[in-house]
Amino acid sequence: MSAELKEAIEAIAKEKNISKDALLDGIELSLLQACKNHFGKADNVHITMDRETCDYEVYVEKTVVENVEDKSMEISLEDAKKDNPDAKIGDVVRIDIDSKEFGRIATQNAKNAILQKIREEERNSVYDRFAGQTRDIVTGVVQRVSGRNISINLGKADAILMENEQVKGEILRPRDRVKVYILEVRNTPKGPRISVSRTHPELVKRLFESEVSEVRDEIGRASCGKEC
Repeated sequence: MSAELKEAIEAIAKEKNISKDALLDGIELSLLQACKNHFGKADNVHITMDRETCDYEVYVEKTVVENVEDKSMEISLEDAKKDNPDAKIGDVVRIDIDSKEFGRIATQNAKNAILQKIREEERNSVYDRFAGQTRDIVTGVVQRVSGRNISINLGKADAILMENEQVKGEILRPRDRVKVYILEVRNTPKGPRISVSRTHPELVKRLFESEVSEVRDEIGRASCGKEC
């Protein structure tokens, strides 16, 4: 299983541009939860995973006692000596757990953990990208008009163009390409919420500078053509 798991994690990490360690962290937590749910919710359950091979071990630590009162936390001296011949009363011994006992649950949990981690990392990646573009101008495509607000697709995420940030009299239709100014990017459980504007002074200024630059270049080319 470790070889298949390793290949799957590496493929997902590469395809989704997600940290391999982040995926492994999620899997470790899912295995730990599966183990606790199966054998009793105790704090003495441990998972060790080799980050290179993806081999993992599951074990519990129990205190050796004469009379066992809590099976999830204690073990008799007789049982302890089966795996630890030198064990004595008061020792804390490690008891390896055969993961096959909860393999199906653990596998499903690991799958869910990977999917959850992918969603989280993708949301974080999109947030980081657009947070770095705050107060910048980007080009988007009108997705839909929802009431008086307009959804603008920026490629990896949708932005909201509120009514008060729209140009009065301007009619935008689905599939129209527009330039917008990113006002704010907030991280939410559902992904980044991006607010944009078509009326911000900086947008107007830059669009004007762009137009002037294009006109200037055009004049320069025309002048060169006449003189040459």
